[in-house]
This record gives sequence, structure tokens and C-alpha cells, in this order.
Amino acid sequence: MTTKSPDPSDIGSIFASSEVAEQWQSSKAGRDKVNAAANEMMLDVATLRPGDRVLDVAAGTGDQTLMAARRVAPTGYVLATDISASMLKLASDAAREAGLMNVETRVMDAENIDLEENSFDSVICRQGIMLFSNPAKALIGMRRVVKPTGKVVALVWSTEEKNPYQGFPLAIVRRIGNMPAPTSGRPGLFTLGEPVLLEGVFRAAGFGEIVIHAVSLQRRFASTAEAIQAMNNPVLQQLIAKLSDAEREQAWEEIKRQLRQFEGPKGFEAPGEVLIGVGTK
Repeated sequence: MTTKSPDPSDIGSIFASSEVAEQWQSSKAGRDKVNAAANEMMLDVATLRPGDRVLDVAAGTGDQTLMAARRVAPTGYVLATDISASMLKLASDAAREAGLMNVETRVMDAENIDLEENSFDSVICRQGIMLFSNPAKALIGMRRVVKPTGKVVALVWSTEEKNPYQGFPLAIVRRIGNMPAPTSGRPGLFTLGEPVLLEGVFRAAGFGEIVIHAVSLQRRFASTAEAIQAMNNPVLQQLIAKLSDAEREQAWEEIKRQLRQFEGPKGFEAPGEVLIGVGTK
């Protein structure tokens, strides 16, 4: 999901480069450790069954694609779509290495889903719709292709305050660089982080039966230094690249100081939260 300016309306394009795809893949083990419970719950509420056809929108490198493929095996099918061919190449390679023959990948814009109506049992989208310029339009497309009574499930980050590991650094860099945070209705990591906002885009897409789940996460590292070293947020990296050398040094010092509050006898432990929205057609 070619790096451009930090215009919030273009934030999703940050993930399109091959460099970001490789970086994203290299951090898979860490992501899996943090997101395991939330990923499982996303698939649980999507009610995936053996034999189901599943669409994975904004699939990235396919962490959750492979999980879904195992659930619907041996006769089920998962189509993973993304705007990044680089991301999908890694997803396809991972599926092949895992021996999963029921996964297909296709480059596709999430806001222009070109697939047959009523052709999937479930649609999933993990950490994607908050980065779309028009999330309701994307959900309308997902609703169109899911079968009657089928579910569309979207996982997004909760608020900046409930995700300090990402929230503090972004807030610090934006303040030092005098960059405004994305406002409601604009793409950004946390712009659908309130349940009422996530429910609102589902409702705008035509869903009547909507449920929002909050799932707590925990990030653990041996130290604050290790936690900072593990940061691979492409949005943060793009914003930091816009700072001067002096501003960049100031930002990292403030980030270290703020995050040290989460370091204790057991190392670095920071809370986090995601929301899972479920809409039934």
C-alpha cells in the first residue's frame, strides 16, 4: 500500500513502494505477536467457515490472508487485493511457501472494487479503511460483493490516546514540524478510532446491522531503546523525513522521554487498542 508529501488525503500511497513492502514484511513477527488476538477475533466475527469465499481488501503482505485461507481450507478461497503490487507479491510468495493453494492476489483500488455482486461469503479489511480517502465508498463496494446476510469486517486503530506507542511519536513530530493532524473525515491512522465514527461510515455505506468491538493490545520490548528501534510506521517515517536535522534530533529525544514512562521492571510495556467494525448485509 511511492512516498509523497504528508498530505493526509494521500496517506494510503505511502504503502505502495517496494521499500515499504520489504520493511513491512521484515517486521511480520513483531506484528503477529502484538495483533494475534485481534486478528483472530476479526476472523471469528467474520464467521469464516470451510468452503467460504473471502475477499481481503487492502491485504498488504497478507498476514491475515493466510489466516483466513487456513480457516476456509480445503475447499474455500481467498482473494487478496491491494493497491501495492509489491505488497501482494510478498503475500503470494508467503501463501506458496505455506502450501496454501487457495489464495489469489489482485491489484485493485479499495474504493473501486471491480468484482461480481454477491460473490463472497465474507469481506475483511485489516487496518485499511482509515487510510482511504472515502472509506464509506470502499465499504459500499465491499457490501455490494458480499452475499446477502454475509459480513463485512473492518479492523482499525482506536484513538491516538489509547495507542501511545504510535500516538506519542506522531504527535511530537507533527508539533515540531508544524504539521496538522488529520481531521475527522480525512485519512489518518486514528481518524476512525472512535466507535461512533466507525459505526458512522458503516451506516453511510448502507449497513443496518452494525456491531463495534474494542480489543486491547500490549506491546512489549526489553527496553525503550528496543521499542524505538522496532518502530516501522511508514507514516511516522515519512513525516520525520520532512524535518530538518536539528528538528529530527529534537523529535527523537522527546519520543524517548515520553515513551520511558512505559518502562518498568519487566521492560517496556505499552497499551494499545483496535476497533473491529462488523456490518451484516
